[in-house]
Amino acid sequence: MLVKDIMVSPVISVSEDTTLIEVAKIMIKKRIGCIPVVNQKSELVGIITENEFTSHEHKFPFSRYYAPKLFGKWLTKENIDEMYIEARNIYAKDVMNNNPVTAEMDEPVFDLLNKMMDQSVDRVPVLNKNRLAGIVTRHDLLKLIVDDIKD
Repeated sequence: MLVKDIMVSPVISVSEDTTLIEVAKIMIKKRIGCIPVVNQKSELVGIITENEFTSHEHKFPFSRYYAPKLFGKWLTKENIDEMYIEARNIYAKDVMNNNPVTAEMDEPVFDLLNKMMDQSVDRVPVLNKNRLAGIVTRHDLLKLIVDDIKD
């Protein structure tokens, strides 16, 4: 089986200049956990997942200490509300993962599964000649078991 047999297409995407408030609204409305970011040629330039909306520990420069960062800024108990408000005007290009794991349409599903496991990713944009063609999420792997899906 090939990636194109289980991918979702067309895929919802945004441009690099889409604000995070717009990204969040799309993700909530469409009930999706990620959104690919494309340029004007529909080429994949990044991906935004739910992870970008949570903090991650980063090492303080020249130190052994770690602290949470959110949207590229240090997070404290006092500034969390302000950071989420300010994030509404941040652009997709400022927070996206600009080196996402990808798959090709004609790639075997076995190779895709290995990428997902090796890279610890749940969502993989699918490309066709460097252009976004679809996406595969863990949920789509259910299609490997079910032959025929009817409403």
